[in-house]
Amino acid sequence: MADTAMTRPMPFRLPLTPARSARLAAVILGALAPSTGWAQTTNPDGNGVPAGSLTSERPVDAARKALADKGVTYGVNYESQWQSNVAGGVRRGSIYVGRLEGILDIDFEKRAGLKGLNFHTNVYNIHGNSLTPNYVGSLAPTSFIEAKATTRLFELWLEQKFFGGVAALRAGQLAADTEFFTSGYASQMINGTFGWAVPAASGLPSGGPAYPLATPGVRLKLDPNPNASLLVGVFNGDPAGPGTNDPQIRNRYGLNFRLQDRPLAMTEGQLRVNQEKTDTGLAGSYKLGAFQHFGSFDDQRIGTDGLSLADPSSNGLAASKRGNSGVYGVIDQQLWRPKGAEADKGIGVFVRGMVLPSDRNLVDAYVDGGIVLSGLWKVRPDDILSFGAAYSKISGGARGLDADTVRFNGSGLVRSAERVFEINYQAQIMPGWQLDLDIQRLMNPSGGVAHPNDATGTSAIPSATVLTLSNSLKY
Repeated sequence: MADTAMTRPMPFRLPLTPARSARLAAVILGALAPSTGWAQTTNPDGNGVPAGSLTSERPVDAARKALADKGVTYGVNYESQWQSNVAGGVRRGSIYVGRLEGILDIDFEKRAGLKGLNFHTNVYNIHGNSLTPNYVGSLAPTSFIEAKATTRLFELWLEQKFFGGVAALRAGQLAADTEFFTSGYASQMINGTFGWAVPAASGLPSGGPAYPLATPGVRLKLDPNPNASLLVGVFNGDPAGPGTNDPQIRNRYGLNFRLQDRPLAMTEGQLRVNQEKTDTGLAGSYKLGAFQHFGSFDDQRIGTDGLSLADPSSNGLAASKRGNSGVYGVIDQQLWRPKGAEADKGIGVFVRGMVLPSDRNLVDAYVDGGIVLSGLWKVRPDDILSFGAAYSKISGGARGLDADTVRFNGSGLVRSAERVFEINYQAQIMPGWQLDLDIQRLMNPSGGVAHPNDATGTSAIPSATVLTLSNSLKY
């Protein structure tokens, strides 16, 4: 847990005069009042219709285009998944989970002549149940939309671009997982660890600034040329705030807007090659990043009295460690590119890795990777077949505590690592509608913890097999 003696992040101020600030506020209210939906960030044709949506190949919606001409675009997405644990895990069973997303974007250059200024927000209605905690018992969530049922605000920010778009400063309620430690190829997977990976979710307070919890922050992006970027972000370090219950309950509606927690700083350098359709070489994307959290974290093994927390003589109070950090890398590499095809077609592979200190993290080493095949069949040019695997190593500190527990109690389990394997087939039924058929094998859930129904604490949760049917609609 992060400590509660927090420093307040530096305030962010847009470079606006009082008159322009008043004008901006009026424009926001004016834009929201007549809007009948939310916006999509992608609007390549200027007609207000998101690329690849259900309406992208239909006649132009005059009302939607009229809003887009005024700088207001919106969209609605719906993700639904039926998941079933058919073998192993905590118990067998099936669930349904759904997520309705509304998105609104405002281009203030079109709306009010404020060049380079943009507004974005999105809201989720999450409903249904979660398979992972109730049936599987793994660290890696079996679904990327899995969350507590609620309606919540996610991101809400303003972004000001400078120097012709070379620099962009974004401030508001932000999620780090939308820009940091991302892989385009890994995004095909259903398991949540291929997004915001297990070590970040388990090592940062309240899971860090990632779905479903965003938090106040500031992000600077520099694009010195089309092939290189530098991201620097500073976030409030605990999206939900201190507490012992579920962070998603402590910040149920995404409205906590906390500013008093110790900050989390992230930085990432990015390099891209052969990304245009006109390029003939193999496309690649390479990222190197790091994060530093400035709060306090519990030692995984040792108490304040210097004894193991498993020792009956221990006071049971974990020693405090100052700060937490990690470094990571991401590689997306195209291996074969059909003639004249986009950078995401053909055959590509991805690899991501992260390492963290062993004494204050549950997981201290992580790697995932996979292969993605797209656009290989002329009769199904938009279908995608993906294979992925992820490995989460339980830290030396946590394993040391397990060994101490076995030594003092005479029985128990010593955790090792959790492994995830996934096969996904994504079928494009029509523009804006896709179905996924997915199989996951989660081996040694949570690294090998005792089954909750085993009173002796000596039988681990067995490896689980999860089937998913996913439906995605984009309007």
